[in-house]
Amino acid sequence: MNALLTKPDSDRLFEVAESQQGYFSTPQAIAAGYARSTHSYHVHAGNWVREHRGVYRLLRYPRSEEGQLVLWSLWSRNREGKPQGVYSHLTALSIEELSDANPAKLHMTVPPDFRRSGEVPAILRLYKAQLARDEIIEKHGYAVTTPMRAILDLTTSGEADRDFIIQALREGQSRGLITRAQAAAACARSDIPTWLRHLMEPRT
Repeated sequence: MNALLTKPDSDRLFEVAESQQGYFSTPQAIAAGYARSTHSYHVHAGNWVREHRGVYRLLRYPRSEEGQLVLWSLWSRNREGKPQGVYSHLTALSIEELSDANPAKLHMTVPPDFRRSGEVPAILRLYKAQLARDEIIEKHGYAVTTPMRAILDLTTSGEADRDFIIQALREGQSRGLITRAQAAAACARSDIPTWLRHLMEPRT
């Protein structure tokens, strides 16, 4: 039985968009009963704004500073419509306000088998890795790695110096964003440098 609606349901579309800060994808619009052939009409009528191929925003929905994070999360969706990208590295620390760095690109981790047709948008820098569920934090319409995972990624990639990582680690611990359990799990990894392990090991 076809689960798609046969006529537009504006309430359903708004509900989806509201959960994603005003944004929605082509499949989500279709699931709400908006036939693909009508999407251009809604753009020209001023109801929707086409933000990227297959991603729209309700024109009257208030813009937010995090809007572009939702936009590129939706860009990373797979064939089932599920976003695959998780903001990571410097971007993850910036989202949690553990870094003053303002990189020109948004850092995003995607699964090793991630594929999208066409070029990767210039604003994105992609990393491929399999993240564990407990390394991901769900936000309002997008996902981000935990600060601990972001610090480990930056340490491994060499994209941040030691002083930067120490500052982010200490700030994350003082604010409760990095727990003792997370630090202990990180210390158990074989690829963690000795100096970072010493900073996180319980003091006796």
